Amino acid sequence: MAMGGSGSAFPWDASCIFYNPASLSRLGGLQAYGNLFLVSPHVRYLQTPTGGYYSDTKTHMATPFAAYAGGNIAKNSQWAAGIGIYTPFGNTLKWEDNWTGRYMVQSITLSSVFIQPTISYALNDAIAIGAGFVYAMGNVDISKAIPIQNLQAQDGQADLSGKASGIGFNAGIHIKASEKLQFGLNYRSAVNMNVKKGTASFSTASTVATEFPTTTFSSSLPLPAVLTGGAGFQIGKAFRLQADLVYAFWGTYDSLRIDFSEQTQLLQNISDPRSYKNTLAFRVGGHYTFHDKLEVMLGCAYDPTPSQDHLVSPDAVDANRLTLSCGAGYNLGRNLNIMAGLSYTTTPVRNIRYEPANFEGAFKINSFSPALGIAYRF
Repeated sequence: MAMGGSGSAFPWDASCIFYNPASLSRLGGLQAYGNLFLVSPHVRYLQTPTGGYYSDTKTHMATPFAAYAGGNIAKNSQWAAGIGIYTPFGNTLKWEDNWTGRYMVQSITLSSVFIQPTISYALNDAIAIGAGFVYAMGNVDISKAIPIQNLQAQDGQADLSGKASGIGFNAGIHIKASEKLQFGLNYRSAVNMNVKKGTASFSTASTVATEFPTTTFSSSLPLPAVLTGGAGFQIGKAFRLQADLVYAFWGTYDSLRIDFSEQTQLLQNISDPRSYKNTLAFRVGGHYTFHDKLEVMLGCAYDPTPSQDHLVSPDAVDANRLTLSCGAGYNLGRNLNIMAGLSYTTTPVRNIRYEPANFEGAFKINSFSPALGIAYRF
């Protein structure tokens, strides 16, 4: 994170299980690594074209994490194995209950945890390959108002909750052209997070209660395939510079579908168009070591949005993101390393509309993310 999210070229530690599994056979021993992020995003909606009215998301704290363990299976072995547990995708937004977009969303939480057993093999000193199987599990919770009011002029309420799962893989190639120049190529497959028997419950005026029975629903959220190519350069004895190009295949996300097992005249299946497009992101980071003990890192990243201006729904607010990051690590003896990092993500004000709901406005996103990590070499 401290280096802008780059990491496919240099095998820093056991986190290469995620960034490039081929690098695992380059570690030269066994390692364990874990980290915890604290993510607190803030989104503001401003009504346009008239202006004046605005709404902010409620303050909340998300806690993505990662844990990795692995390395060479024996001293000087070309084979390596390991396992990673991490949270690559997620989204949490909590709007005010009575904000103007309440009929599209009041709150949404999408969480995912990936479990990835991994193997790697060094073909020779220059080329290594690796791959891991991915089992993903997660949760989805969505709340929105229903535009049917009771005698007290209160909106109805819909709450959807379910567990999701999917499978995929992560594969990579690592090329060590020289001691000072290394390359990485990583492909993480798409993962379809399938909800099979989620629970849909409703609170409505008594006159229409039979039209909104408690029922189950199914849905599928495609998490995109990601292709990353990167290079790392050793400059002098203490400084390393690395950069990644990240191509995300968001184009597979055409619509958000929710299919209810029981339908009525007022309760129908949902198909909200998204029509995402593929994106190319850039990440760069630098790493400097002082006296083999203290490490400092700087990074930046630019992530263009996959959403189109006329199809931005407030349940998935997005814009072109610029991230600046920094961090430090300290080696406590030969085997233990502790790390801390901080990133700040911001977007320009984005004027959007969601045509299916005749909704428009402007959004602005800011997010601070501190993180702590620890690594141990056996």
